[in-house]
Amino acid sequence: MALWSCFSSGLANRNSMTDLELEQLRREKWRLGGNPIRTIEQARAFMEDVGVCFMYPQRPPLLVPTFMGAFVGRDDRLPMWQQAFADSRAAAATELMVRLLRERTAFEANLFEENNGFLLAASVFPYFYALRGERNPKQPPKPGTRSPYSQLACDAFAVIQKDGPISKQKLLAQLAGGVSTAALDKALAELWSKLRITRVDYRASEGSVWDLLYRWAPDAVKEGMVLSVAEALSALISKYLDCAIAVEQTELESFLGNFVARSKVKESVNALLAAREISFIHVGAKTMLQITPVKAGSAPASRSAGQ
Repeated sequence: MALWSCFSSGLANRNSMTDLELEQLRREKWRLGGNPIRTIEQARAFMEDVGVCFMYPQRPPLLVPTFMGAFVGRDDRLPMWQQAFADSRAAAATELMVRLLRERTAFEANLFEENNGFLLAASVFPYFYALRGERNPKQPPKPGTRSPYSQLACDAFAVIQKDGPISKQKLLAQLAGGVSTAALDKALAELWSKLRITRVDYRASEGSVWDLLYRWAPDAVKEGMVLSVAEALSALISKYLDCAIAVEQTELESFLGNFVARSKVKESVNALLAAREISFIHVGAKTMLQITPVKAGSAPASRSAGQ
């Protein structure tokens, strides 16, 4: 599993930069300098470049780009998800994002705010699955006192397995017992948070469309199932540093701590530092982590996760 290469050859051999330089590099990479994404090709390239992003700004904020910001081309006066319904830009951005889901160029998770999609590029998703997904995804979930799944979640899984891809509206009609929309939303969130299901489409007349993740993206799931936590975490740290250019270790732990225990993040950072895959850089008065730049005149080395 290849780690991502140096973020900028122009910074090779530098061990410091200013706060303004860091901000400018991030704004360029996150498409916030008046260079918005408008086509599906641009959306694919953006997702592959950053690896992960939120659909809308997150509260409290995390050091992660937003699809909405890239679509608008700036980061001022962006709608939160609560205001999205009244913003025409949000409707157009959502349509473009859903096209990425349909073609499996990107995947969506719900580890943060339930209504603010967390998007991952297809190349990054297997590493995320290795940390959060089931190792035996074809085994139907079972309810119980120690189970993370309610009876309704298990019933919904069975219907999606039989009839999916299926819209929430049709799923609601298939479930017996007068299930409420709120109850079904909670059950779907249980399955989604464990990467049992994934949103694959959205139709204005029917709402979100769901399918079993292992059926929708069998290759990505299969790849994630065989990765170790160490491999996956090393790759995600590398991609996050590539996305954010340079970060303080506490910022890195704050973000990746949503996927895995912070103690494991620290262990992986120490291993990558020892292997010189990542290194420190001074940004203003702060000491931050970066992907180790390739030395001038040297060919980029092939880096493997977990080395």
